[in-house]
Amino acid sequence: MRISRIAVWQIELPLTKPYWLSGGRLKFEAIDSTFVRIDTDEGVSGWGEGCPWGHTYLPAHGPGLRAAVGVLAPALIGRDPRALDEINRAMDIQLPGHLYAKSPLDIACWDILGKTAGAPLWRLLGAEQPAAVAVNSSISTGTPEEMIALIKEASSKGYRTHSAKIGGSDFSADIERIEAISAALPKGEQVTYDVNRAWTPGVAMQVLNAVTARDWVEQPCETLDQCALVASKVPQPIMLDECLHSFQDHLEAWKRGSCQGVKVKPNRVGGLTRARQIRDFGVSVGWQMHIEDTGGSAFADSAALQLAATTPDANRLASWLCHAHLGIDPVPGQGGRNRGGLVHFDDRPGIGITPDPSLLGEPVAIYGGGA
Repeated sequence: MRISRIAVWQIELPLTKPYWLSGGRLKFEAIDSTFVRIDTDEGVSGWGEGCPWGHTYLPAHGPGLRAAVGVLAPALIGRDPRALDEINRAMDIQLPGHLYAKSPLDIACWDILGKTAGAPLWRLLGAEQPAAVAVNSSISTGTPEEMIALIKEASSKGYRTHSAKIGGSDFSADIERIEAISAALPKGEQVTYDVNRAWTPGVAMQVLNAVTARDWVEQPCETLDQCALVASKVPQPIMLDECLHSFQDHLEAWKRGSCQGVKVKPNRVGGLTRARQIRDFGVSVGWQMHIEDTGGSAFADSAALQLAATTPDANRLASWLCHAHLGIDPVPGQGGRNRGGLVHFDDRPGIGITPDPSLLGEPVAIYGGGA
């Protein structure tokens, strides 16, 4: 089996309402997603999706992803897509770095592997049966009253874990948010305070040493160095996200005692092949992990959450569903969806989703196949 063609689609995914994070300094109204389909000479095709969360959240953006796929595609045409390690080595030689652009190609190869093996992704990733994955709400920055109302709305949809977006230069406002949310949190529910790197270390220490809450605090500062300093000075467990891209970043975070948990996002780290390596490392060192993707439709969510479904209970925290925030659904009715606060997977081979090209529009690029 050899890769014969790679087709690329671009689709804008509007959010149902504007979304604020990082203390309100970052606003999002739509995200730019890229679907890829890898075709083979044996008639088996695999799909992948890559969707940065805008262009201000990480050093990643939709046009850059598609440009990088154009550079990577010639190195993949003619290769066996099931040889995942070789596929990733070929991409690394062709274009060092740019991990977010390699993710949809890697995921499409996993999809092909599953289809040819007649096995769902979760089985390829090592599970006898997939765990039911708890879903994690995402609460936009606002006043304490606004955020509490959003948490109550999420609770009515089955969410029992919430990610409350805080952060900014007014640390007294963040103290007020944290104390109010912690006091109002329904019994049996949990919250993570996600700063999205908005604090300086000094502000982080002032806030976290002033509040009574001992909940998770995510990505308090911009860099790993800053977060490591904060982790050594505050009583809350620290979760890292945006400052971790490569396996080496995760190794360094562990060596420095910078956190007790991480978010593992296939799109950020280069696809499922690398995300699984990082997940396995996290299990070995005792981290707890939210395994989800950076953004995208139910396709991207389903690929990431099948990795979550193969993670030991002790290490698996709830997962966010980006598609729950979207105003359109390019893969209607397919994939992992929130059912009473949980996502379940069946035994459909590969990712278990086949996008309809007619819903994606015309391809913006085609590589190989005489194109």
